[in-house]
Amino acid sequence: MARRGVALIFTLLGVAFVVSIAAFGAIYLLVGREPRVPSNATLMLRLGGDLPEVAPADVVGYLRGVRAPTVRSLVDNLRKAKVDRRVSAVLLKPTGFDTPFWGKVQEIRDAVLDFKKSGKRVYAYLEYGGDRDYYLATAADKVFLMPSSPLDLTGVATYELFLRGTLDKIGAYPDLHHIGDYKTASNMFTQKSYTAAHKEMDASLNRDLYEQIVGGIAEGRKKNEAEIRRLLDEGPFLPEAALRAGLIDDVAYEDQVDDKLRASLPEVGDRRIDGDDYTRVSSTSLGLNRGPRIAVIYAAGTINSGKSGYDPVNGEIAGSDTLIEYIRQARRDPSIRAIVLRIDSPGGSAAASDAIWRELMIARNERADRPVVASMSDLAASGGYYIAMPAEVIVAQPSTLTGSIGIFGGKFVTGGVYEKLGARIESTSIGKHAESNSPARPYNADELKKLQEQLQSFYDQFVEKVAESRHSTPEKIDRIAQGRVWTGQQAKQNGLVDALGGLDGAIAVAKQRAKIPADSEVELVVYPPRKSFYELLAEQLSGSGEQVAVSAWLSAHLTKGEIEALRAMRGPVAMFRRGEPLALMPFTFLR
Repeated sequence: MARRGVALIFTLLGVAFVVSIAAFGAIYLLVGREPRVPSNATLMLRLGGDLPEVAPADVVGYLRGVRAPTVRSLVDNLRKAKVDRRVSAVLLKPTGFDTPFWGKVQEIRDAVLDFKKSGKRVYAYLEYGGDRDYYLATAADKVFLMPSSPLDLTGVATYELFLRGTLDKIGAYPDLHHIGDYKTASNMFTQKSYTAAHKEMDASLNRDLYEQIVGGIAEGRKKNEAEIRRLLDEGPFLPEAALRAGLIDDVAYEDQVDDKLRASLPEVGDRRIDGDDYTRVSSTSLGLNRGPRIAVIYAAGTINSGKSGYDPVNGEIAGSDTLIEYIRQARRDPSIRAIVLRIDSPGGSAAASDAIWRELMIARNERADRPVVASMSDLAASGGYYIAMPAEVIVAQPSTLTGSIGIFGGKFVTGGVYEKLGARIESTSIGKHAESNSPARPYNADELKKLQEQLQSFYDQFVEKVAESRHSTPEKIDRIAQGRVWTGQQAKQNGLVDALGGLDGAIAVAKQRAKIPADSEVELVVYPPRKSFYELLAEQLSGSGEQVAVSAWLSAHLTKGEIEALRAMRGPVAMFRRGEPLALMPFTFLR
């Protein structure tokens, strides 16, 4: 009887598993179909959140046909709508951006401006008038604000967290050292307040970003920049005050905005398609994404050795092994006419960055007719800039944070923490420098000399490679290096960047370099390739999706500020080996 019972249980489990897989498959086939787009439709685009470069692994979203929108999926929706005769207008609905940066917002704003070249109308509706939401909305023909929402325009502020006092209290000592006066990534741990160089750099970045915002708003609202600066000093605004100042076109609720859109475009009617659904409309069905092939390789996240992955606190990890494999796949594909490296990274491991640089150099030198172009998103600093150097042309958004050509390294001495807890660390070792990375004591003079030699050597190599890449001299590059972070606009002025624009701009450069006609469509071969339903399901069943689940739990139970504080306390430094040289940009706590 017992055997029959066990057999019955396993049989039922097997049947249940098969039925579940069949159900998943049926749902997948159902939602895999393209949606019906009504004629004279309004495309509703909700924009906000983190704006990732690569969609996270999400089985449920895949089955529902809804995946977290990426920067590219939003831009693609606008590109499709521009040529889609069924779409007559776009309604933008910014919902609040979680990113502290501006490059991705500028990329989407550029796509809105490009869409308007079709002659179709764009309306923007703000439930909350945050700075990024409003900056994006000013690209629209009309801007509407909900009657109960302020227009929260005040300027640009940066807040840096300094943990040295906390570390002193718990008995930890940050034995960290850097090359470059502006290499301030370790200042969070080694300082109790701004250094002069750190303050100067933040002030410069804020001023440049502020002027970019002023310029964008002035252009969108057809005002002069002096007037916008004056208005920013008067903000934030109540809705009626924003209307009187000419910063918005009307105060209205969403249904009233729909009425106004129908009044201006009677043919639109009540027909609307949501952006999540429109994402499933294939670009090829509209004559896009076909033709000569260009590889787009995404390097998103903190650069580290090994495979790409996800850290629940620090987010995406750009693994050198994974990126090198993608570069090799693109290299070996004879149909690939150009390679575009899309970077959204604050840097990370110096060794991992160098390994990726080497593989890109091989790809560049292997075929003279296959150009390598870099496209910078929010971040391409330190190690993120390092991997951009093999590119023949570097394209960045005006607000991209880049440069940070510098290096730091060292260790945290935690012996004092243990002593406060009544514990003690003792060691046994053989070799003069065996205890260089001891957690119980700081570096001695000889060990520190070795570390500084290592850091200086990497910095010198970094500067020399930048000089070669930028057709300059090490002396000139050293003057704009020193670990200093620049906006993309500043970087273009000092020669670290060649052109301003987004991924489409980089693709246009790649087409020109590859001798592809400017008016020709191209097929983008994306790395990492989009995973199939079965690959996503296998990841979830194997447990490799647990880190994403932890991140979702953190987001659901902690505020954004609490997560940022947790990130700061744990720090990206904790991801790397003790003593490993790091090409990592400064940690901006909040902008």
